[in-house]
Amino acid sequence: MHASGADGTRRGDAVRVIAGKYRSRPLRTLRGMDVRPTSDRMRETLFNVLTAGNPAALEGSVWLDLFAGTGAVGIEALSRGAKAVYFVDHSRPAADLIRDNLHSLGVSQGFNILQEDFERAFWRMERQKVAADVAFLDPPYRMQEAYSSTLRALADSSLIWAMSVVIAEHEKRFDPGDEFGSLRRFRLLQQGSAALSFYRIGSPAEVRV
Repeated sequence: MHASGADGTRRGDAVRVIAGKYRSRPLRTLRGMDVRPTSDRMRETLFNVLTAGNPAALEGSVWLDLFAGTGAVGIEALSRGAKAVYFVDHSRPAADLIRDNLHSLGVSQGFNILQEDFERAFWRMERQKVAADVAFLDPPYRMQEAYSSTLRALADSSLIWAMSVVIAEHEKRFDPGDEFGSLRRFRLLQQGSAALSFYRIGSPAEVRV
């Protein structure tokens, strides 16, 4: 059950921080299908894969949360010790929502919110010499072309490096693809109607697990 505020946000128990400093704290969401927070179950699966049983594995990491929406994934990373998260979303309501969620948790540093399209955001972050350990993208499912354009742009950018992991959340019935320039998919994880594709830079042999 959700209560909607006058600003179009919703309060409820559907989206919460899973672990770390802000464990169990609620996050606001927005009405509408284009802001579709990664479910608690999928976020838990994602972070279980990334930490591999080591709760401290993400401490000091740098993240890109692309098409960030509510900011739930990037906030989860901050809760688990990430040093910096760059939230990117061209939507003003989404950017405002991320600010509200961070403020509600008392987070005042370690993040940057870029309210612009990913091309402009990438240009800005490259000028700042950002090098991400993890890049997560979750476009609205109807924007299937955004997967290939974003993954190719990441592959061509200086924002990721040899040890970076790039993760795309998508519908299970939609395959974003195996290769984008130097990025190669090394894992596909399906859960319910959604899926996560994991990519790294390198040849297929180098990224095989």
